[in-house]
Amino acid sequence: MAFRRRTKSYPLFSQEFVIHNHADIGFCLVLCVLIGLMFEVTAKTAFLFILPQYNVSVPTADSETVHYHYGPKDLVTILFYIFITIILHAVVQEYILDKISKRLHLSKVKHSKFNESGQLVIFHLSSVVWCFYVVVTEGYLTNPRSLWEDYPHVYLPFQVKFFYLCQLAYWLHALPELYFQKVRKEEIPRQLQYICLYLVHIAGAYLLNLSRLGLILLLLQYCTEFIFHMARLFYFADENNEKLFNAWAAVFGVTRLFILTLAVLAIGFGLARMENQAFDPEKGNFNTLLCRLCVLLLVCAAQAWLMWRFIHSQLRHWREYWNEQSAKRRGPAAPRLPARLIKRESGYHENGVVKAENGTSPRTKKLKSP
Repeated sequence: MAFRRRTKSYPLFSQEFVIHNHADIGFCLVLCVLIGLMFEVTAKTAFLFILPQYNVSVPTADSETVHYHYGPKDLVTILFYIFITIILHAVVQEYILDKISKRLHLSKVKHSKFNESGQLVIFHLSSVVWCFYVVVTEGYLTNPRSLWEDYPHVYLPFQVKFFYLCQLAYWLHALPELYFQKVRKEEIPRQLQYICLYLVHIAGAYLLNLSRLGLILLLLQYCTEFIFHMARLFYFADENNEKLFNAWAAVFGVTRLFILTLAVLAIGFGLARMENQAFDPEKGNFNTLLCRLCVLLLVCAAQAWLMWRFIHSQLRHWREYWNEQSAKRRGPAAPRLPARLIKRESGYHENGVVKAENGTSPRTKKLKSP
């Protein structure tokens, strides 16, 4: 299964070979795991890659339900879904984004940003739909007190744990994609910043058993990011279309306010009133004053940094806009008329009389005949 048409062959396992064939290599590894399900000897190992581990039967009023908690084996499952994400990334890039970008005739800088926004639009849209479904079915929206009640939330439903594993796999796959997609050096620091920011927050919510609060915050953040990247795609298609950027600017500030409010409400007030406030990593309890302050400081610092970058970006755009408007008001400078070419006699004028430069008369002298 070839994802890209190639006209040139590269040496086996060379740098260019890995870059141009990374999706095919990932597909072969995934295929080996799936083939392992067909044999009894390797089926147990194959399930370790595919399904979430650490399932526990939790008794309920009617029957027993299967829940999950985290552990070291989750790294194996995340690794498998990293390869799945790399394959999907290549499919979207070749069969959707490359075909659209050829029609737009973008420059190299805009082409790189178009690919980035195209990938993130699809990811954010699918994540918003999935996260909203999980939040509604688990009842976290109808009962906000469930965000901190019965903490620690050690045992997770299947769909919650699988959602977190896929989220971690996606943002971890984004690190090698910087190399595979040959991202420009100027763009790497910016992309590393938001990739690491997502990894820290998602992994923190997962490991500190704040999965319910993390789902709500991710839902709000992904909605904002979806609008932003959709606005960028419309802008690349038509540079005069900037209406979605105005909508994103309005939603961005409201989202920051909601995230800070929920974080302070759930961590600063909800967990602070819980009776069980002992540090016990074995039971998954991190409800101590120091842990709560660290989590709140991290969330507030991230939101302040995002807001500062947003304000800085808006001021720069407004400055460029007003410079363009002032340039249009001035209008183009009037072209200078070419000066008339006036034929003058040699010498200079003094009191209306033409005199020669060397003091002699400008008139021609008559030669006397001998």
